Amino acid sequence: MRETGWMMRLLGPAEIRILANKLDLRPTKRLGQNFVIDAGTVRRIVRVAGVEPDDVVIEVGPGLGSLTLALLAEARHVVAVEIDPVLAAQLPLTVADRGLDDKLTVVGADAMKISPSDLAGFAPTALVANLPYNVAVPVVLHMLQALPSLRKGLVMVQSEVAERLAAGPGSKVYGVPSVKAAWYADVRRAGPVGRTVFWPVPNVDSGLVSLTRREPPPTTVTREEVFAVVDAAFAQRRKTLRAALAGWAGSPALAETALRAAGVDPSERGEQLDVHAFARIAEQKP
Repeated sequence: MRETGWMMRLLGPAEIRILANKLDLRPTKRLGQNFVIDAGTVRRIVRVAGVEPDDVVIEVGPGLGSLTLALLAEARHVVAVEIDPVLAAQLPLTVADRGLDDKLTVVGADAMKISPSDLAGFAPTALVANLPYNVAVPVVLHMLQALPSLRKGLVMVQSEVAERLAAGPGSKVYGVPSVKAAWYADVRRAGPVGRTVFWPVPNVDSGLVSLTRREPPPTTVTREEVFAVVDAAFAQRRKTLRAALAGWAGSPALAETALRAAGVDPSERGEQLDVHAFARIAEQKP
């Protein structure tokens, strides 16, 4: 019998441990494996993500399927990307037990190498995931770049990573992830997540980050050219832009000329500029 909505039997602590024992699973720090064991938390994630009946959700690192089941109850289809072959093989069995296996596609692959051609013809509209702390930022940026069909997202990441992704100019934690994420989307914090909802319990706090796709800044140069300026500006973030961009421009004097042409004070630092300013600077490369 198909289970839907709030009737869905989600995975609790006992079932998570039963599955882990069955698979002889020992969560590893290398893969950043911390499994959600609280049904209320996964329901909250799906609700805050705004998953709708016509959404195709891409989930990265579904693990034992806690969040996957909650997503299947609301979305049209879920494409789960799982690099661990044992977990990838188990997930369809867990889902079939709820009668929802026709709504699930499991892709056994590295999320950092995913392209639209890997997704069995599906064009994901939403990214919803509990992301491993060690790869959260590159995965988010890769998904936004590689999957233009994505309209929105909600990711659970380490609290510190959430702060960096959602930071605005002038913040102490504003940096490369903040600017690059802002190229693709409006990014904001969407609430904290306690440590005790995970097994094993991590030694860091987590947070939710909401992403809403928007058009990138209008510019005559490529994304790669803009990102090269961003990387250079933050490589030595304590330096003024005149000094930090000297290598990019060819000399401090050329950097100053480019900055002034872009309407940016050469004595400012990268943490003071938004993504639009970085695009203007990139257009002035000597």
